Amino acid sequence: MSVGMSGTRDAQAVPDACAPRPAGDLAGLGIDPDDLPDGLVVADEHGHVVCFNAAAQRITAVAAEDALGRRLETALPLEDLEGRRWWQLTDPYGGLAIRVGQPERNLLLPGGREVLVTVRYVRGEPTGPVRRVVVSIRDTEARRRTERSHAELIATVAHELRSPLTSVKGFTATLLAKWSRFTDDQKRLMLETVDADADRVTRLIAELLDISRIDSGRLEVRRQPVDMGAAVGRHIQAYVAAGQPADRFLLRLEQPLPALWADPDKVDQVLSNLIENAVRHGEGTVTIDVTPAASPREGEDTGTSVTVSDEGAGIPEESMNRVFTRFWRGSKRGGTGLGLYIVKGIVEAHGGIITVGRAPGGGAEFRFTLPVSTPAYLT
Repeated sequence: MSVGMSGTRDAQAVPDACAPRPAGDLAGLGIDPDDLPDGLVVADEHGHVVCFNAAAQRITAVAAEDALGRRLETALPLEDLEGRRWWQLTDPYGGLAIRVGQPERNLLLPGGREVLVTVRYVRGEPTGPVRRVVVSIRDTEARRRTERSHAELIATVAHELRSPLTSVKGFTATLLAKWSRFTDDQKRLMLETVDADADRVTRLIAELLDISRIDSGRLEVRRQPVDMGAAVGRHIQAYVAAGQPADRFLLRLEQPLPALWADPDKVDQVLSNLIENAVRHGEGTVTIDVTPAASPREGEDTGTSVTVSDEGAGIPEESMNRVFTRFWRGSKRGGTGLGLYIVKGIVEAHGGIITVGRAPGGGAEFRFTLPVSTPAYLT
């Protein structure tokens, strides 16, 4: 039986509650449909709406009392993106008896508002008549935010790649065309610039791969014994060798430290980002404290905590909750704004936690704690 197109209410009584009635339904589970986060619309075997929950009212801007008892295609007039009436197109009551529903797709409400709709056909028996049409409606705003975030990521990557690649192309083309005109020192300078820009491109591509793995939950952690004090010391020595004054860094180790099992390459990545942020964006002494701490993982007693702080202006209070999001930049001194997002993903992949606050000296203070994570075969 197909649903008619009349917009009038049926003569049958309008249901008093937003809940389908068969045994085993939401009411039988003690769940109020108005508590569901997605819009729920249910039509009976005659195509009359018997449930129109609070989320459906919010998304469609239609009151429940105006929808209950009406025909489904009248209470919820949907169109596809080509302007075709959805219920006439799909014909849930009169279509193929083997259909079980419609997969999620973008449809339009009156006025052109886009929503995500999934439909389930409930039959008493596999090829029997439809007893219920259950419609789930979701707002597209969360998906739009995700799409905007992806678009921003693409735009940022394109911008960051263009500069070093332009430099690489320019210098290599110049060297190939006019090699004999340059002195050895000039050639060395240009090749060093090409080498540095190639490193920059490599780092950016590595960041993109890390973001992809973090977002998909596929970031692999290869645990090995890690000496956190020695790892921090190597980073400090690298900065001093690059020209930073040795007295700008203060490393404080609290002994004894628990034996830490972590991914050494990823730990280096975390330390590199945090110390670089302190050096680039902070001022004064950069202090790194490595201490034993309570493990953030349930069932373990100890962990290792690393605190990196500086004496600069710090991070404004209103920005604290955005520090670990994509594209957040503490200043205009370059960078993609992806480093701290990746740091948080790496720490959490280890089962650890990371926080940001204000240092005693007034600057920014980042603190991450990793569980010892001793492999099972050693316990």
